[in-house]
Amino acid sequence: LSGGNDGLNTVVPFGMPEYYRARPGIAIPEKDALKLSGADGIGLHPGLGAMKDLYDDGLCTIVQGVGYPNPNRSHFKSMDIWHTADTSATGDGWLGRYFDSECCGFGAGESGTAPEGGAKVAAPSGGPPGIAIGRTAPLAMEGRQIKPVAFESAELFKWSGVDIHNSLRDPYAALNRRAESEANIPKGDTNAAFLMRTALDAQVSSDLIRKAVAKRPQTTFPNNEIGRQLSMVSSMIGAGLKTRVYYTTLGSFDTHAGQGGPQGRHRNLLEQFSQSVKALYAELKAQGNDQRVLTLTFSEFGRRVGQNQSQGTDHGTAAPSFLF
Repeated sequence: LSGGNDGLNTVVPFGMPEYYRARPGIAIPEKDALKLSGADGIGLHPGLGAMKDLYDDGLCTIVQGVGYPNPNRSHFKSMDIWHTADTSATGDGWLGRYFDSECCGFGAGESGTAPEGGAKVAAPSGGPPGIAIGRTAPLAMEGRQIKPVAFESAELFKWSGVDIHNSLRDPYAALNRRAESEANIPKGDTNAAFLMRTALDAQVSSDLIRKAVAKRPQTTFPNNEIGRQLSMVSSMIGAGLKTRVYYTTLGSFDTHAGQGGPQGRHRNLLEQFSQSVKALYAELKAQGNDQRVLTLTFSEFGRRVGQNQSQGTDHGTAAPSFLF
């Protein structure tokens, strides 16, 4: 939830009078909060009705007050800390370290390593270990050995040389035909071997992903950006890709002004989020995959307790995370 989601209006402490004194213009009234069973004085924003359904079904856990020591209120620095799991914000992504540790049987890791400074690549048999939906892969997924795949839409995840000029088609096809035979790949950890494996693995991964996403889901997803992203993820899971982690993003949570209380901009974002996650788990259940998938949400920081003069909230520290 990019931008710094306001945790206090997401998981609402309606049992605390201090909350209403600090937020006279944007607090969620007790009558509007979706009260949680077993949590006296705590409820959800009224825009999270779909999440309340998941919570009541035992499919949602709320972890409050998640952050890190000596918090930094810069979007960029705080996001780097979240992505590296390191308060110095240096090093590889925490998911990237997992890929390096557990997924080096993918692609080139099975029969050799990449040249110095290179990356082992995804397994042609099942797809890359990490896929991010977006223009760039997040730092969290960047390892030293294995790199994630990132694309905005499956249609764009393909070799585009033929779109530049038709004369590029045959050399590219010849390269991949050569790489399909192990005998044609140069021996050892050479640049030529690495490039041939990378070209072949990228082509096969592209074919797998575009074929998977082309299949329509069995259920209906909301017609918004996060719904589109999670629909693609569900299709790739349903197709049996060997991918371990999928990463999606919903932005615009930097609500310095006009945040709104029960209604408004923040509610619209929370509705998109919760309805799309509920649709994801309905689709996964239809596939028989709902017990195989854990979803974690996070935001780089929460917002301050008191509202500002623009009927919004400024950068804060800890905030709730959700596990589905």
